Amino acid sequence: MKALVFQGPEQTAWQDVPDPALQDAADAIIRVDVVTLCGTDLHIIKGDVPEVTPGRVLGHEAVGTVVEAGADVRTARPGDRVLISCISPCGRCRFCREGHYGQCRGGGGWVLGHTIDGTQAEYVRVPFADLSVYALSASIDSYDGVLLADIFPTSYEVGVLNGGVRPGDTVVVVGAGPIGLAAIVCAGLYSPGRVIAVDLAESRLAAARSLGADATASAAEEPEQLVDDLTEGLGADVVIEAVGMPEAFEMCTRMVRPGGRVANIGVHGKPATLHLEDLWIKDITLTTGLVDTYSTPMLLRMMAAGRLASSPLITHRFELGQMDEAYDVFSRAGDTGALKVALGGPQHNEITAPAQP
Repeated sequence: MKALVFQGPEQTAWQDVPDPALQDAADAIIRVDVVTLCGTDLHIIKGDVPEVTPGRVLGHEAVGTVVEAGADVRTARPGDRVLISCISPCGRCRFCREGHYGQCRGGGGWVLGHTIDGTQAEYVRVPFADLSVYALSASIDSYDGVLLADIFPTSYEVGVLNGGVRPGDTVVVVGAGPIGLAAIVCAGLYSPGRVIAVDLAESRLAAARSLGADATASAAEEPEQLVDDLTEGLGADVVIEAVGMPEAFEMCTRMVRPGGRVANIGVHGKPATLHLEDLWIKDITLTTGLVDTYSTPMLLRMMAAGRLASSPLITHRFELGQMDEAYDVFSRAGDTGALKVALGGPQHNEITAPAQP
């Protein structure tokens, strides 16, 4: 089969690799029908995630069709159309039993495209399939459903819930890329008083307004002053960092009010300064986190009911074999206006599993 293989910092290739095979009775082999690119993938390609080694197939978000299921898999059968979650929990370790699936210590967690081969391929092996894949109802289009693999659970759990968004709050989202835009949508579920989006790209600020932001500000034009003006000098109740850059994080800590919350979603490849000389007296709460995806079933129900805005998020579509073109468009989002980039298209009809010893 073909897959996108990480070959080292700034080097990837769409190339032939062996077809995946079941390695455990809890595995499933899934044909990838729609896959999407993530900002985390860009961080990996830059070399910011050293756990990803050369030879790894990238990707952790997809919708596909089950072609083979291990003997222990009970909830997915060949022919099922399923969402592949970015998190693969073992379900047995301490963290999984507490619902902290992202911190799994039983061989799962964020493994796809990280420590095992991922979804930017024609086929993928998904471990712990009973807890890692979700049947999609006919009412959910595959291009909408793929947004629930990562960005919506991440923005909801790590941004909105960790940030403790409450009715009437002033919420600032720094970074209006896909994760930040999903955070704006999810914050709206809690009736905040206002949502302010900050980004450098006007196209992304326009998308933020279309998805519910009440005010927007260019990151290059004193957004802190806008927040100050709109809150009568108090600052925001919740600030969500959705960029992963030191400057963005430090801006967030300057925008938050005394007693407020800063929720970091961004993937950081460089150190950021925590200005405790200013913050020690402000009684703020700072949270970080990797998504657990415990909210995925609820978000799926909301999407099926038409209660989760998603259609404006996918701005570019490509065939599966156009990985290089898709990454080029996605990595130059400031020029191309790209938000979420999705790939799907012609598929092989068969998978040849290696002969068993």
